[in-house]
Amino acid sequence: MLFKIASVAALVSSVAAHMAMNEPCPRFSPNCATQPQLPAGQSYNHNIKDPIAYDGPVFMSDVPWPQPVASWTAGQPVTVGFQADGAAHGGGHCQFAISYDNGKTAAIVHKVMEHCFFNDPLDSNTAEVLKYTFTLPADIPASSNAQFIWIWTNAVGYRELYTGISDITITNSGGSKSYTGKSAIYPNHAGYDTIPAFNGDYTTGLSLYNNAPNVTITSSGYIAEQLSNKKPISSRISEPSSSNSSETS
Repeated sequence: MLFKIASVAALVSSVAAHMAMNEPCPRFSPNCATQPQLPAGQSYNHNIKDPIAYDGPVFMSDVPWPQPVASWTAGQPVTVGFQADGAAHGGGHCQFAISYDNGKTAAIVHKVMEHCFFNDPLDSNTAEVLKYTFTLPADIPASSNAQFIWIWTNAVGYRELYTGISDITITNSGGSKSYTGKSAIYPNHAGYDTIPAFNGDYTTGLSLYNNAPNVTITSSGYIAEQLSNKKPISSRISEPSSSNSSETS
């Protein structure tokens, strides 16, 4: 009986503990190497590994850190890291994006399709890859108030959406004023298509990413509407509250 109880507890734990970004530190995560001081009235998010509610906001917080958690330079390598103790659900599709309007509009700067957290197809909950280093596009505009966004659609298990949003600064000596890239999409969320379980076919859902429209973002917001044929993501992300296949780019 004790063995059965322990086994059930372990199973519940493995189901509940999903992947979560910890570099750059997402808003109010308690699991980063370092974090800024919490804004007044805010608390650490101990549910940072939970999936996003289907019909709720696509990010767990719309309140920024009081200071940036990373300083990135356009055209230079950047690293994104993840916690080691999460369930990787056989990998899936990961998008990495930049926003200048608190996530209302986001343009892809890198993506890892099919086998995110793994080197090859593997139906496993134990991630093989916990860090991704890629070059930030050279024409990403400078900003002292940018957001980095991670979006994951899992390959195995319930059809869910996982995201993280981090507050960063970007410098660009070239003076670029805008960046155009594929729009970030949020599968398995209200107003977006559902990507079914892969069942061994890791190309599942790739057409949604490939057919996403381009979006042009600037350090003051965006130029092109993100999705012309879908409910705008901006209608599902509130304004900031006042606070006292293969790896491709």
